Amino acid sequence: MTLSPASTEVIKATLPAVGAAIEDITALFYPKMFAAHPELERDLFNRGNQKQGQQQKALAGAIAAFAALQVSPDAPRTELIMSRIANKHASLGITADQYVIVHKYLFQAIVEVLGDAVTPEVAAAWDEVYWLMADTLIGLEADLYSASGVEAGDVWRRMVVGRRVLQSADTVTFILEPVDGQPLPAYRPGQYVSVGVRLPDGARQIRQYSLVGAPSESEWQISVKAVPAQMLPDGSAAPAGEVSNHLYRNLFEGDEVSVSLPFGDLVLEDDDAPLLLVSAGIGCTPMIGMLNHLAATRDPRPVSVLHADRSPAQHAHRAELAELVQRIPFAMMHRWYEDLGTRDAGDTTHLGRADLSAIWIEPGTQVYLCGPLPFMLSVRETLMERQVPAEHIHYEVFGPDSWVAAG
Repeated sequence: MTLSPASTEVIKATLPAVGAAIEDITALFYPKMFAAHPELERDLFNRGNQKQGQQQKALAGAIAAFAALQVSPDAPRTELIMSRIANKHASLGITADQYVIVHKYLFQAIVEVLGDAVTPEVAAAWDEVYWLMADTLIGLEADLYSASGVEAGDVWRRMVVGRRVLQSADTVTFILEPVDGQPLPAYRPGQYVSVGVRLPDGARQIRQYSLVGAPSESEWQISVKAVPAQMLPDGSAAPAGEVSNHLYRNLFEGDEVSVSLPFGDLVLEDDDAPLLLVSAGIGCTPMIGMLNHLAATRDPRPVSVLHADRSPAQHAHRAELAELVQRIPFAMMHRWYEDLGTRDAGDTTHLGRADLSAIWIEPGTQVYLCGPLPFMLSVRETLMERQVPAEHIHYEVFGPDSWVAAG
């Protein structure tokens, strides 16, 4: 499906104005939708991201990027954006009827912000953009549901905590087993599941967590980091992590929890390309899942593992990371810590922030990247300066995908 020629010309003419106002539009859209459908804010959307404005910025970036790609087509980038959103939606159990709700309140907000500039011609063109994007996502999500063997939106199952393992002072791994005893569906290294919890105020909030163990029919493993409230560099306040803190404080052996089927498109390809796995902080979790698979299969390709953290004490999966690297035939590791305490730096353990300038990168290397967005953007810039093709750099963003707007 492509945008009609008439609408393409209108989008070309109006994209600068709409793009400049898109954050105002989405900031108005959400309150309108939540006022009419409070259950969506309570039981589906991430309230923490709403408070910080992250969800609004991510939606604005996705809409603006998709519209721009209809004017200047870039099939690989369009596929990346759509795949990323579709997998996230499938993990939430989104269904086609919910796009109708979004459309109604989004276009109310567009008319309110842009006023008389929204002529019938402009409205029709942007309506076409929306439904082209929505229909693309609905089709992709239908394919994901079909591949998982479920009806649209029917992604949830009950799991029980078999074990709880402390990884660092603020991070815990939950080993989850199926309540019904049936074999768990397969997943690809790097994928994630959603976890839905009922909070004390009655809201059902959902978050995604990477699967950190090797694929197994009997158990899934996720790691959860408790997130305190904090002040951001720009002076704004980031709220405490509602779901992560709830799980960290309240989920123990024998407790049940609602977990989605696995989704996610940051997946380890089964080929012989050299690998570079780069992470920071809790962004290590998809890499741990990939490394568990590589170790279990004794993968013979070259694997470089780079991780940055605040200190060894705060490095979740620190010992497991080292043990996995040792089990992979041709793997090496470098770690950077902002605070080494009384420990000395060495050949592979460094003081300071991650520095890839001296790291050898094999030709044809596929890079997998996860961590805070500024870290990932900095690493990507370094990699591209070193002639690593953009299409070889794969990433995962925890939370709304601001990479779309940034890149």
